[in-house]
Amino acid sequence: MTSRRPRVVLATRIYSPEPAAASFRLRALARALVESGAAVTVLTTTAPQAPAPEDPDPGVRIRRWPVLRDRTGYVRGYLQYLSFDVPLLLRLLFSTRPDVVVVEPPPTTGFVARLACVVRRVPYVYYAADVWSDAVNSTGAPAPVVAAVRRVEGWVLRGARRVVAVTEEVAERTRALGARETVVVRNGIDTDVFRPDGPVPDGAPAGPYAIYAGTTSEWQGADVFVRAMATVAEAVPGATLVVLGQGSAWADLEAVARALPDGGACVRMLRPVPQAEAAAWLRGAAVALVSLRPGQGYDFAFPTKVLAGAASGTPVLYAGPGPARGVIEENGLGRAVAHDVDAVAEAMSDLLEAPADDGPRTRSAGWARTHASIAASAAEVARIAVAASRVPDHRLTAPTLGGVRPSPGLTEEHDA
Repeated sequence: MTSRRPRVVLATRIYSPEPAAASFRLRALARALVESGAAVTVLTTTAPQAPAPEDPDPGVRIRRWPVLRDRTGYVRGYLQYLSFDVPLLLRLLFSTRPDVVVVEPPPTTGFVARLACVVRRVPYVYYAADVWSDAVNSTGAPAPVVAAVRRVEGWVLRGARRVVAVTEEVAERTRALGARETVVVRNGIDTDVFRPDGPVPDGAPAGPYAIYAGTTSEWQGADVFVRAMATVAEAVPGATLVVLGQGSAWADLEAVARALPDGGACVRMLRPVPQAEAAAWLRGAAVALVSLRPGQGYDFAFPTKVLAGAASGTPVLYAGPGPARGVIEENGLGRAVAHDVDAVAEAMSDLLEAPADDGPRTRSAGWARTHASIAASAAEVARIAVAASRVPDHRLTAPTLGGVRPSPGLTEEHDA
């Protein structure tokens, strides 16, 4: 039995301190791999203008490469993906030979990772946060584009030693596309950061406020909350909607806010902040808002925003389809309604007017600690990665980080 430490490479276009759910998930995975005894290198992008950099994680080597970004600061779009993927091929070919590569979407990144891994005879694990060909199809893209994405994605999935899917629905689709072995590992949240006790933000609204914290994209449909404020502002005087984040729909949200009867005075748009500060904003809110627009190819997703709100002890208002509805209602985490302005306005008004009650908040945070630990999810993926490596007999030294296992029904969108 060999005692050599497995060398693991994470290949991802997004990583901490870039504020996104995938960044938190991958940083937790890197930590779990190090604690298991692996040597970890992260091949990623040069971070955009971001909040204060986070403390480095001992044992994690981060190798960054400059890339093209869209006008909102994301690596999003074919040219942007290629600006990461083409150099990644060379970085994987000419770096120290790893024992396993863990690769993130998009499929183009998986494509170059498979090429490099075939040449170097290295296994790889594909982390399927979503199914890109389904999402492209739902946008009405031309049939040849959909077919091309599906062929690339299928080729990537078929070549993976393991596929890690974040929901059963994603797992079913990866198997249909040819994945040899798919394992479902639900995502979680950092319950040491997102918790009900702690400071609230300076400069928070004087009255009750609802908060949408995270990525704003077309398929998430956060505009439903901004539109609802036309009614909510009348029903709950002094109420404010705080939108904290960035994304492709940011300018559209600003335009919708300006069109409100009060000119947008009831909506506050704030750019991304460090994770601890985002947790403070959630902690002080009367309601945490989460949405998915139906029919965009993400109906199966379970946004990490739900977990962030629950872990902070803040009632969650979810507008949209998918597994989040049942988890929220069955566990008393808040309310789930249709992605409809009137339904959202009614539920948001009720939650903003509800008297403060520490009991439900404590229970919600307790549920998150027990069932949605990001450390437990990361430890499970670390085990899968090492088992798929060229050093499969390496024994993990920390097999149950966080002390719990993730609960069924929890997942995220890739850029939450």
